[in-house]
Amino acid sequence: MQFANPQEARDFLAAHPQVRSIELMLIDANGIPRGKLLHRDELLAIYENGRPLPSSILALTIQGEDVEESGLVWEVADADCWTYPLPGSLTLQPWRTTPTGQLQVSMHPTQGLPASPADPRHALVRVIDRLKADGYHPVMAVELEFYLLDKQRDANGRPQPALQANGVRPQAPQVYGVYELEQLQPFLDDLYAACEVQGLPVRTAISEYAPGQVELTLEHRFDALQAIDEGIRYKRLVKGVANKHGLQACFMAKPFGDLAGSGLHMHVSLADEQGNNLMASEDPQGTPLLKYAIGGMMATLLDSLAIFCPNANSFRRFQANSYAPLAKSWGVNNRTVSFRVPGGPANSRHVEHRICGADANPYLAAAAILAGIHHGIQNQIDPGEEIIGNGYEQARETLPTDWLTALRALENSTWAKQALGEEFLKVFLAIKWNEFRQFMGEVGEQDWRWYLTHA
Repeated sequence: MQFANPQEARDFLAAHPQVRSIELMLIDANGIPRGKLLHRDELLAIYENGRPLPSSILALTIQGEDVEESGLVWEVADADCWTYPLPGSLTLQPWRTTPTGQLQVSMHPTQGLPASPADPRHALVRVIDRLKADGYHPVMAVELEFYLLDKQRDANGRPQPALQANGVRPQAPQVYGVYELEQLQPFLDDLYAACEVQGLPVRTAISEYAPGQVELTLEHRFDALQAIDEGIRYKRLVKGVANKHGLQACFMAKPFGDLAGSGLHMHVSLADEQGNNLMASEDPQGTPLLKYAIGGMMATLLDSLAIFCPNANSFRRFQANSYAPLAKSWGVNNRTVSFRVPGGPANSRHVEHRICGADANPYLAAAAILAGIHHGIQNQIDPGEEIIGNGYEQARETLPTDWLTALRALENSTWAKQALGEEFLKVFLAIKWNEFRQFMGEVGEQDWRWYLTHA
């Protein structure tokens, strides 16, 4: 595990004497940043000696409640576990009203015990290291869809899309509408400016398939870990910039029952050590390696579904003719399948993984995707014939559409224990089962039966 050099802190403090506070954040199992707001005088010591955080910080529900079954709370006396800064993560938060820094940390593999095995970033690092050991360097990019909402609810107490700059609340999808992007210009200008300050490679903005829904793409990175780190920081940035504008950026998978869901699309290919795309081919279907990668992702899809869709709401997104996939399917230039091989020149050949909801933890989603790819390559798994045309009408093996089935599949998966780490999986499942029981207590058995039928 590589941590940052203390010179990074010295340079930052010298360059930004106006910064008085630094937000220190660690990413938990649900992808939520948790940490502290520090005084600038504390920064250098974190680089030199680390910073302790309680073991329970990696054993929290999405509501921030302790999960005793995780083994990281009372039985280890909620012990201090040492974290260290990640290289390149020290930056500014330009959306703050006063100059503030931002620093991402991760658990030290040994000094961070007993919590370090539960660090989701570690799970991804282990998967990437195994791929690299076999000569495969994963190249990735992140696409995140989200809704921009008013902080004020409507007359019925429900969330509503934010007012446009012209004072009108959007009602129609207006997918790819350029006028809609113009109406978001103050927000987008600040978002792009903040991304530039933080060095995040944000590119195209799109008005997505619902009023108030937006997507911005991040550039591919040869270093997959860097790509996912940037995706994590981008999500934090979007929420911060939205808050500055009096808005709420919503990354729920399905915030509105009658509108499009929001996805986390992962673009992935494999390169050699020199950066040459091993999936490159004049054939639109790519190389045999690409097909094995898809075959592996298909074979491990059910085992991974509780990671790609980690909440009850996640499964609301799976509806026919909604651009959310419903089956183990793949195709070329086809947005109705789960694993899409986009068109383009031969050297750009890759797979777009379209299953994750925007609520998925990018570290864990990427780890499961890459581990599935590795499994497919090692076992030369054939994905079968590609889908041509409407994948919703040709679904051969549909995905389960309920949280309970996905959790049971992950819990019983030998592959997942090997791929993600048995200690990590124990904590993750303890958290998700706790959340599931809370959900059941809120909806009741009768509503749960309805949910299974209508999800």
